[in-house]
Amino acid sequence: MARLFVLVALLWGAGFARDRADDWIARTDLPVLVHATSPEIRDRDGAMLRAYTVENGLWRMAISADAIDPALTKMLIAYEDRRFLSHGGVDPWAALRAGWQVVVSGGVVSGASTLTMQVARLLEDGPTGNWQGKLRQARVALALERRLSKAQILQLYMELAPYGGNIEGLRAASLTWLGKEPRRLTPAEAALLVALPQSPETRRPDRHPEQARAARNRVLARMARAGVLDSDTAQVAMRAALPGARRAMPMLAPHLADRALAQGVRRVTLDGELQQRLETLARAYMTGRDARLSVALLVADHQSGELLASVGSGGYASGRGQGFVDMSHALRSPGSTLKPLVYGLAFDRGLAHPETLIADTPVMFAGYAPQNFDGVFRGELRVARALQLSLNIPVVRLTEAMGPAHLMAAMRAAGMDPQLPGGRAGLAVSLGGVGVTSLEMLRLYAALAQGGEARPLRWDMEAAATAPQRILSRRAAWQVGHVLAGLAPPAASGPPGQVAWKTGTSYGHRDAWALGWDGRYVVAVWIGRPDGTPVPGAFGGDLAAPLLFEALGRVRPKPVPLPAPPPETLLVSNADLPVNLRRFGGETRAAPLEVIFPPSGARLLQDGVGIALKLRGGQPPFTVLADGEVVATQQRGPLLTVPPRGPGFTTLSVIDAAGRTGRVSIELR
Repeated sequence: MARLFVLVALLWGAGFARDRADDWIARTDLPVLVHATSPEIRDRDGAMLRAYTVENGLWRMAISADAIDPALTKMLIAYEDRRFLSHGGVDPWAALRAGWQVVVSGGVVSGASTLTMQVARLLEDGPTGNWQGKLRQARVALALERRLSKAQILQLYMELAPYGGNIEGLRAASLTWLGKEPRRLTPAEAALLVALPQSPETRRPDRHPEQARAARNRVLARMARAGVLDSDTAQVAMRAALPGARRAMPMLAPHLADRALAQGVRRVTLDGELQQRLETLARAYMTGRDARLSVALLVADHQSGELLASVGSGGYASGRGQGFVDMSHALRSPGSTLKPLVYGLAFDRGLAHPETLIADTPVMFAGYAPQNFDGVFRGELRVARALQLSLNIPVVRLTEAMGPAHLMAAMRAAGMDPQLPGGRAGLAVSLGGVGVTSLEMLRLYAALAQGGEARPLRWDMEAAATAPQRILSRRAAWQVGHVLAGLAPPAASGPPGQVAWKTGTSYGHRDAWALGWDGRYVVAVWIGRPDGTPVPGAFGGDLAAPLLFEALGRVRPKPVPLPAPPPETLLVSNADLPVNLRRFGGETRAAPLEVIFPPSGARLLQDGVGIALKLRGGQPPFTVLADGEVVATQQRGPLLTVPPRGPGFTTLSVIDAAGRTGRVSIELR
């Protein structure tokens, strides 16, 4: 009877203790189980473009089990806690073994902390050197095992384990020390990542390579003894080199990534490999140039409307070039790059055709007298040639005929937000007298490439595509592209006809532009100083155009063919055009302009008063040029006097109001 009583008492005591233990574990206040992980911006294929640190500048990156090499997980469990999958948070056999070793040897030989207990310590950042700390870890570990699965506990370890410096978690460690995701690792790499968390600062391979090597090799040796690795594989892995330095986290498209982070976007349409190539190209292209210069380089697929690459500066750094400033979104003067839109609108409105003749002669509009960039007047020429030469006077004539407000409306319809310095659009808008961004100019040229249909360029992978808005007819857009494709590319950039392109230089040489497209891709290049100060000698054709064609060469191996003309396109010479399109402003009935005195080839002795000219025909007023320099305007003729010139050969040209030209070459003494 006494034995039965003792047995019952023992059973009751065991049950009571178990219930109290269960209650003790159940009442455990668990630490926070969810921790902030580094935000990541990914490209169209899911590759990481850029990541950001969390609190206190820590790299702590989210990771899932399927993103970890299974060999590493197997190695970790075998080395740290081989009964992890079977114990309940505390391994009693490991505790007994550790206690026996202390009794026998008089010191600690091996620890008894399970992976779950290590997670408990990481969650609370608690002490490990006293029994109170160990007891707390054991309690939290037991509670964790009741509330989480083994996979969840293992994931917490993978995300929180320290790896030296500001690196937490396996994935951040793999990217920092190995320069790769932990999905596929060599045995040597996996062993290093298993060994580092035990003493992350004293085993850092960049500072303590010998300690790191020894710790890694101990892991490999134990894996060979446990049968996780065969001995030959372990021996080969022990001879593998260690990483000599930390690697920088990926930081592609930093300006766009900042914008995406601020807007809660995590996946963008950029192509990471293309972005890497273009950032490298931009850095190399700007090397050796004025340190105050910056660059914007943008690429889009104009068929899909997706942005593929976005370079906002030559380098994301402080300095004289202000690399932190995203120049793809900075307001700048577009220079001559708006001219294709003006010509396209003129084609649509029946004001002109590429074969229409237009006058490049001195003209004044209510006190505004535009001048060509080189100060030379070319008389009457085809509209197509005027666009190719980027002449100012013809495009201002067209802008005046249609009204600058129509040009502004077309820009807004293309998704642009043009900013006027004076608040009111004047004729100078067509020459760049307006503020726009590189991204807006890319949208405009994408519309030209897409047959006159404009749509906002999409960079958020989750954003829905928007319906396009027509700003030009197919015919007008094709005519503009066909004219621009006739320009000869920079040296060694291929023959004409493959890329439609245009350059621009803003007033005072503050902005150098080049934009162009083929049958699929459109590229925008801007180069200048972020502070808006002049860049002496900078021209779009010399500074930006070569980078445009080099960038296109990085985008695709060969140009995508430009489209064929739409059926409605009128492909005829000037003589076969309707009468009202043969000459801008209509045909003139004035007789042909001739300089009848002095005769060409004459030798004249100057009298100090001037050179007398006699005209026949033409339509006044007349403009007189000597060797391309305007020397008299608003002349009514037919008898004119040209100011004296220096001795030698000279060419005198007279241009009438219709753009007709008469000229003579004489020798002055």
